[in-house]
Amino acid sequence: MDEENFSDICKKVLIHIFKYGPDSPKYMVYRLLGESGWEKKYDGDELKIACEKLENMGLIEIYKGSLKNLKTSSIKPWIKIKVKNRENKPPGVFYNLTKEGRRVASRLYKEYRLKKL
Repeated sequence: MDEENFSDICKKVLIHIFKYGPDSPKYMVYRLLGESGWEKKYDGDELKIACEKLENMGLIEIYKGSLKNLKTSSIKPWIKIKVKNRENKPPGVFYNLTKEGRRVASRLYKEYRLKKL
């Protein structure tokens, strides 16, 4: 895969899921790459389209497992453990990386960290 062909939002989604684990576009709108606050930082429709594009490319997949006892927040992971979740995940579609997606996201994350430093 050629990472240069990805849009900026697609790269951010891959890095976010790689770093923080399964997440939903509904929540990524507020907390993509550790952002916080009450206001949306990204356009929800743009984020959903990016997730669908990445899913069609085979880099992310719909998360089928339970989120019980898993961190689902990039803001305060020690607080946001979904212990109260009885059996199923919260409403909405959660995405996780595929094997190929982890490989690509790993490279993107390394580049992201180098630029950030």
